[in-house]
Amino acid sequence: MPSSEIMEKFRKGRLHSGKKTKGKKRKIVRKKSQAKAILLSYLRKEGKLGPRKKTKGKKAPRKRIAGKG
Repeated sequence: MPSSEIMEKFRKGRLHSGKKTKGKKRKIVRKKSQAKAILLSYLRKEGKLGPRKKTKGKKAPRKRIAGKG
């Protein structure tokens, strides 16, 4: 399926996640963010978008806030 059809299928409620397998139903994508992630994946496969940006190291630790009392 070309990437131009992804969001159209999502709006119509016909975009499925995962691969087709015998005897198993694929789930319909209901979240817009998931549909966008699928779209980005297809764009990368078609060579219309560069590779994902890599993050460096660990995330910054959260600051602890002292409790009342």
